[in-house]
Amino acid sequence: MYRFIISSVLCVIAVNHAAWSEEIPVIWQITEGLQAPESAYVDHDSGILFLSQIGEGGGDGKDGDGWISKLSVQGEMLENKWVEGFNSPKGLRSHEGTLWVSDIDRIVAINIEAGEVIKEVPVPEAQFLNDLATGPDGAVYVADMLASKVYKYHNDELSVYLEGSLIESPNGLLVSDGQLILGAWGLNIQEDFSTQILGRLIEIDMTTLKRRVITTKPTGNLDGVESDGLGGYTVTDWRAGKVFHIAGNGTTRTLLEFDMGAADHAFLIDSKTLILPHMMDNTLTAYDLSEAIK
Repeated sequence: MYRFIISSVLCVIAVNHAAWSEEIPVIWQITEGLQAPESAYVDHDSGILFLSQIGEGGGDGKDGDGWISKLSVQGEMLENKWVEGFNSPKGLRSHEGTLWVSDIDRIVAINIEAGEVIKEVPVPEAQFLNDLATGPDGAVYVADMLASKVYKYHNDELSVYLEGSLIESPNGLLVSDGQLILGAWGLNIQEDFSTQILGRLIEIDMTTLKRRVITTKPTGNLDGVESDGLGGYTVTDWRAGKVFHIAGNGTTRTLLEFDMGAADHAFLIDSKTLILPHMMDNTLTAYDLSEAIK
């Protein structure tokens, strides 16, 4: 998520400062072969866990050093450098056998069965493309955090779908039940990617574009957003290193807390398993949240 890669030490506190105080069980963890993992995503059709890895060049380095990995949801690395040649790949989502990837200033489509790039879509005015979501009609949405925009790509046409300060520099994206959920980074982004005002979780009605702020108070520098299957969301805060559970009414609990770098996670609704890339420490860890989210 971050523009530069800085080393840090993983510090798992696994407590909730508000309402959760029990230890969160670790199911599995891998670190071998990982270099700045940014986004974890499970393709519903194949059951494969995909992981974007930025590599050594940093979050905006156009060096061709990034790649996509293919794993099982049990934490087995199936093919580390499954598809290579990316610059700084981040958001991942799939639709009908195609995996879509955001890569700084372009959107890339991969045929999952073949493991081959089939399309590249330049986003000429992009500043820092980040998370990506797909709609049921195949439309692709991608957040440009620094420009505070969301682009839409559908039927070979690219357009600006949302923009402006009201969407608070979106990072995380999720299409859910006719709503586009935005995990906002916050307002007035500084050189070190801190913000003068923290971002909030925001809901956009995809028919009317009406905006509803889910967390009314500034919440964090939000990154990953996933549905919990119960009307709420699991959400990460990259800079604070936190994992939140946010109910549909905006009630927020901290479930996990680390050093900086908790990135764009996957969440398996049936087992309530959170799969978290920790970008700064080159780890991918699965946590059992079945007792924390009920």
